[in-house]
Amino acid sequence: MQYSFLASYALIVFALWYSRREHFGLEKQILTNSILAMVQLGLLGYALVYLFKISHPSLLFFVLLGMVTFGAYTAKKRSPLGNHSFRIAFYTLGASSGIVFASMMAFGVIHMVPHEMIPIGGMIIGNALNVYTQSIERFKAEVKNTVETIEGMVALGAPLKEALSFASKASVKASMIPTLNMLQTVGIIHIPGITTGMLLAGADPLKAVSYQLAVMYMMVAVSLLAAVFSVTFSYKSIFEAVYRVNAAK
Repeated sequence: MQYSFLASYALIVFALWYSRREHFGLEKQILTNSILAMVQLGLLGYALVYLFKISHPSLLFFVLLGMVTFGAYTAKKRSPLGNHSFRIAFYTLGASSGIVFASMMAFGVIHMVPHEMIPIGGMIIGNALNVYTQSIERFKAEVKNTVETIEGMVALGAPLKEALSFASKASVKASMIPTLNMLQTVGIIHIPGITTGMLLAGADPLKAVSYQLAVMYMMVAVSLLAAVFSVTFSYKSIFEAVYRVNAAK
């Protein structure tokens, strides 16, 4: 195992010192999360040694299913939606990432091999998780701010989904902003992770860029699908939660 990376921890020490000096109160979070990241990535490195030896496609499916399940559990804690939190998050992450995976495999962009499916699966499912939490939080805020209008539309006979359409569209648009910003600035402001990794490994620059583009386009698709599925699966739970709070006031 390479230990030269430990020298970079000097940057964390600097961050701890500066946070303490300026009284930001971030020392505990920086220290805890930096150590946690080291432990998690270290364990991942050892786990991948064995996971990359998987030869049966069904075992790869269970690995990806485990990622989705853990992602849904994380989403449940980040953006609680009552008793349906885990189910909504699981359906959203599973459906959005599953569609993207199936499409890319059908086009021959990715193949059913561990060294492609597991890293790309982590990126796709992780991106879907981030978009899901952003979309849910924005959807909650939009519904809360317009709950009286929504109630009025429902009272006049409009279906709940139609009454929430403005809030759901605003949520989808807002959750897509980071992904669209990434597309706009890539190659000019920053070099993405996959390109950087392949270049450091000595890969041909054009091959690295083409692979990065394929992954980024996957991210756009999974972001849009995750945002759409999140509002589609959650609109009843979110309205009921906001309505109960509003009625209690």
